[in-house]
Amino acid sequence: MELSWDLLRPVMSVPYLPTLGPLHPDAVSAGLLDAIARVAATGEFLPHDKDRRWSDRKDERLLVGDVRQDRLRTLLPTLTGRGVLHVHLYGGSEHRAEARETAAKLAALHDAAAARLVWFQAQPDPVAASTRVQLRTFDHPAPAVDGIEHLDALPGPVRATFGAFAEKLADEGFAFLYSRIDSVGLVLTAVRDDRVVGAIGPMETLPDPVGKARLLPQYFGVLPEYRGLGLGRQLWRAAMHWGGTHGADYQLLQTTAGGASDRLCQAEGLADLGFVCTTTA
Repeated sequence: MELSWDLLRPVMSVPYLPTLGPLHPDAVSAGLLDAIARVAATGEFLPHDKDRRWSDRKDERLLVGDVRQDRLRTLLPTLTGRGVLHVHLYGGSEHRAEARETAAKLAALHDAAAARLVWFQAQPDPVAASTRVQLRTFDHPAPAVDGIEHLDALPGPVRATFGAFAEKLADEGFAFLYSRIDSVGLVLTAVRDDRVVGAIGPMETLPDPVGKARLLPQYFGVLPEYRGLGLGRQLWRAAMHWGGTHGADYQLLQTTAGGASDRLCQAEGLADLGFVCTTTA
């Protein structure tokens, strides 16, 4: 069926669109929804897609022909190149059973390896993986932070320890970042005992659908044995200083509900835009 923004807009509780993820509330529009549908079968990136820095082809596509909509709910299914099918439910909890059944049926139809249900609400869900969407604007300058250095500015032997750091935090994405380290923006680091023990990056901006400069999401972590020393907060504030001095208008983040990054962002005063909840279908 044809996608209808007029049907989706009233049931959208979190500014999030399939294949693009969280968005600034001002950037969500009928035109953007149409653009997602237009490139769905092409493998092309939209100009403002944050994932384009990692690949030359879009991995996830909207299954336009399988969309289900009425005035009470919208079901937007997507499929990744790895065979993972998601059904994004916009609407009340009373529609979850239908969305789960739809996900299972579409997974079989498209020979997907896994099926997941995604929905949106104001609070974390006790039975689902819940990530908070948070917004940080750069209306006021963030002060510089002492003791945080660019990875490329570190002495050679210290810089060489970043590989070991990345391996230890592979589950937080640093091994992937390390594999692309020569082709992405700078990485900010915390050094103790002549080795990298914390990092945040890459630091990059990209215009969003309405032309505002978005500070793109970063990998962010501190080695377990160096946590509790305030290094995470230093790294975060250094990243915000970088964003403010490089023209960023805002940053959007998704943080695991109740996790260390979530608590830090809440303490730093980020605006809470709601939760993205995910379960297997």
